Amino acid sequence: SNVMTASTTAAKHTTGSEIFSDPTIIASIDALVEQVMEYNRSITDIKAPNPELAESFKSIIERCKAVKGNNLVYHSIGSGAGNGALVEMADGSVKWDMLTGIGVHFLGHGNPKVIKAQLIAGINEATKHGNLQTNFGAYEFGEKLVKLASRNSNLKHAFITTSGAMANESAIKVCYQKHAPASRVIAFEHCFMGRSVTMAQIGDSAGGRMGIPLSTQVDYIPFYSESRAREMGGPAKFTEYCVNRLQEYITRYPKQHACFIFELVQGEGGFNVAKRDYFKALMDVCRANNIAIWDDEIQAFGRTESLFAFEQYDLGEYVDVFCVGKMTQACATLWTERYNPKPGLLSGTFTGNTSDFTVGSLLLDELSNGDFYGTKGKFAQHHAEFRSQVSQLISKHPDWFPDAPGTTELMGGVGGMMKFTPFGGDKAKVTKTCKHAYDEGVITFYCGHGPFHVRMLPPLPVMKMEDWPRVFECLERALGRVAQEG
Repeated sequence: SNVMTASTTAAKHTTGSEIFSDPTIIASIDALVEQVMEYNRSITDIKAPNPELAESFKSIIERCKAVKGNNLVYHSIGSGAGNGALVEMADGSVKWDMLTGIGVHFLGHGNPKVIKAQLIAGINEATKHGNLQTNFGAYEFGEKLVKLASRNSNLKHAFITTSGAMANESAIKVCYQKHAPASRVIAFEHCFMGRSVTMAQIGDSAGGRMGIPLSTQVDYIPFYSESRAREMGGPAKFTEYCVNRLQEYITRYPKQHACFIFELVQGEGGFNVAKRDYFKALMDVCRANNIAIWDDEIQAFGRTESLFAFEQYDLGEYVDVFCVGKMTQACATLWTERYNPKPGLLSGTFTGNTSDFTVGSLLLDELSNGDFYGTKGKFAQHHAEFRSQVSQLISKHPDWFPDAPGTTELMGGVGGMMKFTPFGGDKAKVTKTCKHAYDEGVITFYCGHGPFHVRMLPPLPVMKMEDWPRVFECLERALGRVAQEG
């Protein structure tokens, strides 16, 4: 795939086309990429901070705190260099990046294809693109996304925007307009929707909406849970309970629900997975009651055993509205022909940077043409190795892994969404594990609302299978420190 097309396809025989096809410019870009890679290839293992950089790095962190107004979660300021799953920090340390900026660096660090795509974007005269003036890159990215999504769904159109929260804002506007005057929304317990005023109200986190006036009317349905299903007598009983609860809301507020927001794999809520029958039963009720089915894959897209989570669950025919972001760089809202909004509803000054579209298009090409998906694909293999490493840790240190209330297993997720649950899911110990892991050379974070889990979103396309034992050596040291501290 030629990533230059994301910037130049719009016209032939223009000055712009001459720039992007100039052999001297192309050769210069290739030479720059190779020169950068000469440096990046020297990064081969974790490294402790360089003592000589301690004072200058401390100054950088203090300046960051002054700008932000409070402390940084991690002193995680990159140097601008990395290699695959390894990233270098401004203090000279090198760490395994198992979080990838909550997923945006899915193609890893120092990736020559990404660097080339960014350099191509850099010679484009436009930094930002918007709805009133744009180059073709935004539309080509959207075109690729719609083409891939429409293979197994009725999704047909896309609106490109700058963040996942804004993609969600566009989605809720589409649903509201189609089902006006319906004003209520249905969502899953423990969902996360973003940081805008509306999305913070829908997201099931008290801290995320503290002090915000509650103007959005939300009804919550329990997300599937193996432990709760077992308590109720099995998956069918749990599904029946949730269907009945949904029907109660519909009866209580007739024709007042604009949409049901489905996270097919929950992200911030705990990397929770469910069964197809559970989703289908709820979606059938939505269909019968003319409630939009909105599939939020801002964290899950590309990381399951299919490119789209709705493909993994074979639910594409149900999806009316769809959101994607994070790893795709540019973010987007997709919808079916039936949900095509009226002119004027969706707009915005910016759709994104040129590099959002060159790198985003590259990522779509890489994922759709690779051997990553399916039950025997690379992502499934990596997930199996992750579980194997956790199992070895549990066998070696069972006292670090007591039963955690509210969960039936101490590891979980799917594909590139990975979690494990040490210390009974205790929040203080899990967050301490993440901080010690950072110091030991692995970047992770937590998820869940009790129990809490250590989560990973590793750069699986560039991750090597032999990297996993090296990652878990660092995690074992971090867990040992927490256990020793009590």
